[in-house]
Amino acid sequence: MVYSCAYWESPDSTLEDAQRAKLDLVCRKLALEPGKRLLDVGCGWGSMVLHAAREYGVSAVGITLSEEQAAYARKRVADAGLADRIEIRVQDYREIKDGPFDAISSIGMAEHVGSAQYAAYAADLHALLRPGGRLLNHQIARRPQQDEEAYEVDEFIARYVFPDGELAPIGRTVTQLEEAGFEVRDVEALREHYALTLRRWVANLEAHWDEAVRLTSPGRALSLIDRAASALSFEANRIGVNQVLAVRTPESGESGVPLRTRDWRA
Repeated sequence: MVYSCAYWESPDSTLEDAQRAKLDLVCRKLALEPGKRLLDVGCGWGSMVLHAAREYGVSAVGITLSEEQAAYARKRVADAGLADRIEIRVQDYREIKDGPFDAISSIGMAEHVGSAQYAAYAADLHALLRPGGRLLNHQIARRPQQDEEAYEVDEFIARYVFPDGELAPIGRTVTQLEEAGFEVRDVEALREHYALTLRRWVANLEAHWDEAVRLTSPGRALSLIDRAASALSFEANRIGVNQVLAVRTPESGESGVPLRTRDWRA
């Protein structure tokens, strides 16, 4: 129940192991440890907050706009015995009033913010972090084009696959995060990782086609085959996905990020 790009330590890994590796990579980049407070923006079915609380001992707040996701995530939290350290809310990130947080994860959510609201999104997350706090922004990107004003979202994708999704070039994302006050410390491209993830999703769908049709409808199940086309787009470098690590660096200039940027522990 993780609807975002996995992290493949080997192409032979299972999808489940690759998704766990992605969650752990995010936790390490955020330098999570017991006593820290995490906000997961767009928490989905709760996998990120569960992993962070169980493996890194943090207290976590996960927010989603979906009542169904929240109900499912709360059940998972209760079943894991972590209700004392994880809170799942149906809440917009713009309505959060109980910051600051030590870390914020945003995994596959920022694509739905839209270019008109992205500066406000970045500023709001910056304000929710304590000085020295870290943001991990995991976001699909598209290649830049000569006439940026001509960019349009494909109607089929917008209706059936990626509602309200709008992609931006990675350079624009980095610029807007920095304009909001963040110091961007690392950008990791995971384009090939998403192609592998999509192909595993398609393989799972094909293997369980009759069940998917029974649970949804033939038309809805068929729309999921778009994942195969998306895999081709990632493989051909038409779109990509990036993890951007950014810090609300205090006035002292001490970012708390280690000198070796891929050694995520301070």
